[in-house]
Amino acid sequence: MNDGFARDMWRVLEPVHGVTYFAPECASAFKAVGLRGFWMGYFGGRAVPLGQVGPSVVEAVFYNFHPDMVRRAIPDAWKFAAPEAILDARRTSSAQVLCGLVPDIAGIAAQVLPALTAAIDAAPVCGRALFAANRDLPTPDEPVEALWQAVTTLREHRGDGHFATLLTEGLDGCEAVVLFAADTGTEPEMWRSLRSWSESDWAAARSRLAERGLMSESGGITDAGRALRAHIELRTDALAATAYRHVPGIEATVGALVPAARAVESAGLARSADFLRVGRV
Repeated sequence: MNDGFARDMWRVLEPVHGVTYFAPECASAFKAVGLRGFWMGYFGGRAVPLGQVGPSVVEAVFYNFHPDMVRRAIPDAWKFAAPEAILDARRTSSAQVLCGLVPDIAGIAAQVLPALTAAIDAAPVCGRALFAANRDLPTPDEPVEALWQAVTTLREHRGDGHFATLLTEGLDGCEAVVLFAADTGTEPEMWRSLRSWSESDWAAARSRLAERGLMSESGGITDAGRALRAHIELRTDALAATAYRHVPGIEATVGALVPAARAVESAGLARSADFLRVGRV
C-alpha cells in the first residue's frame, strides 16, 4: 500500500464525518442540549472528546482559527451543555442523518467497522491529541453510531498529522490559510472571514510568506510556495498512512464507503465541509 491510499481514504471519511457540522438535524441536536449558534456547536462538538478544556487548548489543536473566535465559544460551551450531552448529541444525530441518506448504512457499517477499528488500534498516538481523545471514547453499541465515531477518529488522526506538518514547516495558523487560498485560487476573503482573521492579520501573514519567498508582494503564490504546499500534502498523506499499512482488508473500506460519501455529497453537505478542511486536500 502506498501513501496515496491515505488520500483516497480521506476522501470518503471526510464527507461521512462532516454531516455533524452541516446537517440541520445535527445543528438542532446541539441546540437542544444548550449550545448556542453554529460556531459554538462546531467548537464544542468537535473539542468535547478532550473534556472541559480551556480555549488555549482548542486554539492549539484546531490550529488555524483566530484565538478570539475560539474564545467566543469556549469555555462557555461547557456552561451551557454537559459534555456527556454533547457527545450523545453529536453521535446520535450524525447517525440519524446517515441512516436517512444511505439506506444500507447498517450493512456498510458491519462490513467496514472491523478494519476501521483495527486501523484505530494500529495508529500511532504520540502528538495526536484529537485522535487520542476520540480513540478513548467508548465504542457505541449501535452500529451506525460506531461507524461515525470510527470515521471521526481516523479523520482527526489525519488532521493532527497535518497540523504537525504545518508546525514543522514553520507555518502558523493564519499563514497556512493564506497560503492555501493562494495555492487553490479560492476567495481569500471567504477564508479570512471563516477563520475570523482581521485584514491586518491577513496582510501581515502574507508579508511573512513573501519574506520567505512563498508568495509574491502582490499576493500570488510562487513556485516555492506551490512546492511547499505539495510537500505538506504528501507528508500529511504519509503520516495518515501509518494507521493503515498493516491492517488486513483495509483496501476494501474505500469502495465500501463510497456510497455513503456520495450520498452526503448529493445532499449538498460535503461541499460545505470544504470550509473546515484547510490544507487537507
